[in-house]
Amino acid sequence: MSQINSVSRREFVAGSVAAVVAGGLHAGAAERRPPRILLRSSWQTVNIGDIGHTPGALRLLETHIPQAEVTLWPSNIDRGVEPMLRRSFPKLQIVRGRLNERGEPTTDELKHALEQQDFLLHGSGPSVVAHKDVAAWAKTGKPFGIYGVTVSAVDDALRELLSRAAFVFCRDTLSLALLQRSGVTCPAMEFGPDAAFGIHLRDDEKALPFLAAHGLEERKFICVIPRLRYTPYHKIHPGRYDPKEVQRREAVNAQFQDADMAKLRDVIVAWVRGTGLKALLCPEMTYQLELLQPLLLDPLPDDVKPRVVRRETFWLPDEAGSVYARAHTVVSVEMHSPIIAAAHGTPAIHLRQPTDTCKGQMWRDIGLSEWIFEMDETPGATIAQTLLAVHADYPAAQAKLGKAMSFVRQRQKETMAVVTRAAGSP
Repeated sequence: MSQINSVSRREFVAGSVAAVVAGGLHAGAAERRPPRILLRSSWQTVNIGDIGHTPGALRLLETHIPQAEVTLWPSNIDRGVEPMLRRSFPKLQIVRGRLNERGEPTTDELKHALEQQDFLLHGSGPSVVAHKDVAAWAKTGKPFGIYGVTVSAVDDALRELLSRAAFVFCRDTLSLALLQRSGVTCPAMEFGPDAAFGIHLRDDEKALPFLAAHGLEERKFICVIPRLRYTPYHKIHPGRYDPKEVQRREAVNAQFQDADMAKLRDVIVAWVRGTGLKALLCPEMTYQLELLQPLLLDPLPDDVKPRVVRRETFWLPDEAGSVYARAHTVVSVEMHSPIIAAAHGTPAIHLRQPTDTCKGQMWRDIGLSEWIFEMDETPGATIAQTLLAVHADYPAAQAKLGKAMSFVRQRQKETMAVVTRAAGSP
């Protein structure tokens, strides 16, 4: 996969914040009352990353635009996500409903929200997930923006839509380069970190008893998160996927799962034998719970197994955040556990599979290129050596992460300044 060096990265992310002019459309309204922002986010609840986008975005809005009235328009907030959000953001308004094939709201509350809100903010995701909803909003003439997405392809409709946006912030510079090559003309099109970097949620009431029950002491265990080459969404949402495509993806998963998991086991063995400390096997997605025992724990050597703990239940990003905050390092084939860990001050190593999107580039973009590895190009021993190097000089690793997060926070400040103006706030 092509990479962007540090010089080019700085060129990509050095944006022209002053370019945004869309905010002027609603400046008068903002002078009379606080801006009303409709956040389109919360795509699914089987992944703590997709869950985490929303509290991250809400935290950024709360911090940088405290005067704004924010309403969440979610796709899904079941599995305990809604109570988690309401506990953390008691002022949050939530509106339910969908747009039908004619772009009309299916509920009165959504109809009212679309009429009353000043600005639509599309949250982070693997694409412009709700592009049809954004297109329907655009017809009203009111401004909108895209915050922290990956883009893998651009057709004519998306090019036209994004060119009408007040801003488009891509969470990786490969997506940004694609938009630029594709002729998207937007007044502010820049690198902007995934909204999940803004997450602050913790649930110590659940996390601390779990850690104590398994003898997981602060900074004395790693977290290991696996992933198949393709997420088995056909099992999560039966009937939605073409059988031939399901068969192809399952074949790819079967072809690579042993080699991929072996590299994670190499890391675990090196960690346990090299440090005497523990490892926690845990999920980012619901389906990964069933992988932990047969593919990671059972094949481990007998001298290593007693130092390895398997998480048996799924969790929300607040409990995961409490655990990651106390971990030594997170080693993950998924992307958002490293993001949540980094947001809580814990070093994280990401192993990127070629079937994933280009979102992994964000680790290079924020200055952590030494902590991302391409799965097919990297032996397990190399990953293990990197982990042990982090352990050998942990203060240096924490300083490295601190520098990366300082860059992230600066970009958050700059991108939120753009959101502020685009939403019509003085």
